[in-house]
Amino acid sequence: MSLTLTDLFSVNGKVAIVTGGSRGIGRMIAKGYVENGVKTYISARKAEACEETAKELSCSGECIAFPADLSTKEGRDNFIQRIREREDKIDILVNNAGAAWGAPFEDYPDDGYDKVMNINVKAIFSLTRDLMPLLLKNASTENPSRVINIGSIDGLRVSSTDNFAYGASKAAVHFLTKNLAVRMGPKGLNVNAIAPGPFESQMMSHMLKTYRDKIESENPLGRIGNPQDMAGLAIFLASDASKYMTGQVIALDGGRALGTSSNKAFDSD
Repeated sequence: MSLTLTDLFSVNGKVAIVTGGSRGIGRMIAKGYVENGVKTYISARKAEACEETAKELSCSGECIAFPADLSTKEGRDNFIQRIREREDKIDILVNNAGAAWGAPFEDYPDDGYDKVMNINVKAIFSLTRDLMPLLLKNASTENPSRVINIGSIDGLRVSSTDNFAYGASKAAVHFLTKNLAVRMGPKGLNVNAIAPGPFESQMMSHMLKTYRDKIESENPLGRIGNPQDMAGLAIFLASDASKYMTGQVIALDGGRALGTSSNKAFDSD
């Protein structure tokens, strides 16, 4: 068995779905896959944005836009039907689409809580379940298909912001990852999660615009994540280099979930 870097980390020729792939973290992952030979389907609720991103990424590979609202059963059913019409096997499913809702505890609305849970947890469960026949087609423990769920460091620690449903939903994503890993591993499916810290995204835009200096100064690595950071881990989790890894929740956050950096901590008089 070859142990060259090319063989260990190659994802060339695979077929992937990246939900929420038109922007932010989803786009970073999709771009990394497309540029490394993965036929990549991206979904997003906004058709125009989805089509535009697919067009841009297709300059360096094959990216197909399948706009869909995956938070609804009708949207998921339509999306899955369209995938089945084009593919008889899926190698990689990246469950990235998500939502957040911030409000004080006393005023936190029921509909906001339900929206976050439905999109961030229920939609992941339902889409993964319904795509399982395509994910398991010809898969084995020696050649597993992959599900990569996008969680958050807010599912690993208590955030200082009022994102009650978001943190709870991401903790649920992390546990769902472990549950599916145990149940589906013998069938040839590896399930892992990435728990990102701050990255450039619409969800983080307000926080970065207002508090970027503080966010970066508190990070042990002194910066936020970049597209190469995200694409690198997503490629690793889809490659042969990680085929003995399942059920893991990997913080991709520059160490932020471990604590706050203090540049003065090691200053000497």
